[in-house]
Amino acid sequence: MEEENSRANDRELGRREQTRSHNQALILAAARAVFAEYGYSRTTVRDIIRATPLAAGTFYNYYKSKDEIFQAIRDETALKVRPLLREARSGSKTADKFIYATFRTFFDFVVAEHAALVTGHSSNAMHVRVDTPEIIAGFGELEEDLASAIAAGILPRVDIKYLTASIAGLAFELSENMMDREKPDPEAAARFATDLVLGGISGMAKK
Repeated sequence: MEEENSRANDRELGRREQTRSHNQALILAAARAVFAEYGYSRTTVRDIIRATPLAAGTFYNYYKSKDEIFQAIRDETALKVRPLLREARSGSKTADKFIYATFRTFFDFVVAEHAALVTGHSSNAMHVRVDTPEIIAGFGELEEDLASAIAAGILPRVDIKYLTASIAGLAFELSENMMDREKPDPEAAARFATDLVLGGISGMAKK
């Protein structure tokens, strides 16, 4: 009897988890569409709720504000882009290719997923935290790859934590600026960022 009750509880927990995952997916899909249509600043929670088949009470079981939803979308996006970035860097044998691959992969992804990352308004940046687990993990992977590149002699010995923060900050800021332009150009943005970083590294290495 006890074993049957345990199995029944497991099945119920499984159903609840499936329902939770399903509802969250509905909310995030709706939010992506609404943010893309109206932009962050004009979107309201009510707009997002109306774009789902869920009741308001159900909605608020998962997210309390549009800030939380926007960050969830960004975290979901981070999960997608992180393996792409690591793969791009892994085959780089020169400093230029390493840095350029990082920026170009990120900017290409931003253009492809602009509704998730930025919505065409630079002011959205103030609404996005960069201290969530998924984004912090991405920074950690960049730091690991930079350490490996330095150990392999691909990059000169500089402060890895400062370099990680510089590359990450530049990537986020330039992506916002790039998407504000009439015609986003990931190649130009990546080339500018790469030259800026390499120029700085080169100057420090000569000291």
